[in-house]
Amino acid sequence: MGIAPDLQSLLDQLRDVVIPENLAGDDAVNVMRVLLLARGVVDHLAATVTGVLDRCGVAASQGRTLRELLISLGCAPSVAERLIRVGGALPALPTLAAHAGDGAISGEHVDAIVKGINHIRARAPGEVDEETRFRQVTDLLGQFFSGATPADIGDRARKLGNRVAAAEGGLPAAEDRSVNTLDHRLTSDGRLQVRADMDAEVGAKLVAAVEDLSAPRPEPDGSPDTRSAGRRRADALETLLDITARGADIASAPRTQLLVTVPAATPDLATLEFIGSITTMTLDRLTCDTTVTTSIVDGEQVPLDMGREKRLFPPHLRKALYLRDGGCIKCGAPPGRTHAHHIVHWTHHGETSLANGCLLCPACHANIHHDGWDVVMGLDKHLWLIPPATVDPQRKPIPAYNRRTMRLDAAA
Repeated sequence: MGIAPDLQSLLDQLRDVVIPENLAGDDAVNVMRVLLLARGVVDHLAATVTGVLDRCGVAASQGRTLRELLISLGCAPSVAERLIRVGGALPALPTLAAHAGDGAISGEHVDAIVKGINHIRARAPGEVDEETRFRQVTDLLGQFFSGATPADIGDRARKLGNRVAAAEGGLPAAEDRSVNTLDHRLTSDGRLQVRADMDAEVGAKLVAAVEDLSAPRPEPDGSPDTRSAGRRRADALETLLDITARGADIASAPRTQLLVTVPAATPDLATLEFIGSITTMTLDRLTCDTTVTTSIVDGEQVPLDMGREKRLFPPHLRKALYLRDGGCIKCGAPPGRTHAHHIVHWTHHGETSLANGCLLCPACHANIHHDGWDVVMGLDKHLWLIPPATVDPQRKPIPAYNRRTMRLDAAA
């Protein structure tokens, strides 16, 4: 019969437990303590069974991975990964297994210790003997019983790992490129979240590049930059991508290809490759200065027409814009960090010409397309910015950055 019926009986008993609404505070604390112990025991049992499933090859016999099997049984992906990691490690960590089996340690803390031991082992140049591993587990357990969080345990493991590397000629974590990761995922609202874990050298390059491009810059009226530090760094990353896309020739069109699919019957439902739905404002901005291949499709997703890249400003026009504008017309960013913007959008039949173009850095480009700023060509044949009413209720024109000393009465 196995142990499943016994566990089912325990589950039925738990389901019959009713928490009274008038439960006293002290009683509630005691109930919570017992429930957390029970959760710890269940986490340990689940990890142990995961180890059994792995050794028995159950998932492979069904033509899928162990992770996929656990997810099909109701595990969240991150929980499935934790169970696999802990289940595979516990047989070699009996002290940790004993405490986990008592429910004394949460599944998250057990996982932090397992990851910590794996990290320390990776820092050592050779195999770690049982006595040394026991001392390491004891150290990390001591951190838990002193009130450390899983993150604290991870920090302690990194310190121990660096000690091992220094004493035994191993590789410090800060210099280990083999564990570098860069992950991204789409959120439910169509945004992209990025998480990176880099060695010291790559990390220093990234920070140096971002910091160099994310310095605050004043608004056109001289007021301080309204962007947060996080927003400035995100804008700097986009600038890095634009610079990379152009290569050594900053006057060339970007080489990066983006595919936009536009339904013929509902052009407002355009989608961007890898990301998903985008608004018409974003479509307008993309078609200014990014190599976008636009695919017009019918109701069956059959392409009707493939757009050409005639909207892109060629090198000779870009150089003319550099000479005329000197950089971003809104904030003054150097020319190499700017996009070529169509004053009358290309998707609105605006031409690709010097008279219909200007330079804008990525952040200011977004302001023009999304935040109500307008660009107009003045009677003086120079560019003027018109702020939105939220910035200036009178929407008084502001000269381009390289002509900020000019006043309206000088433009006659």
